[in-house]
Amino acid sequence: MALQQSFEEAVAASKTLDSKPDNDILLQLYSLYKQATEGDINIEPPANMFDFVGKAKYDAWNNLKGKTKEQAMEQYIALVNQLKNK
Repeated sequence: MALQQSFEEAVAASKTLDSKPDNDILLQLYSLYKQATEGDINIEPPANMFDFVGKAKYDAWNNLKGKTKEQAMEQYIALVNQLKNK
């Protein structure tokens, strides 16, 4: 249960970072969060080929397929801690 609590604290901390992370880091945070909370991707890719943001988010989450929820939580926590210490 400690992992879940640490994850929830990291999610809250991610919203109060001193500066906004770049898009690559935001995609990592998004995909790790989705993998940690929902598991392997469970949606269809965006139908609109001009939905570049949706495609990037889909691809980022899809690349984590097979990673356990616990692994995703640990990586999310580590990433947020790294961002807080910058």
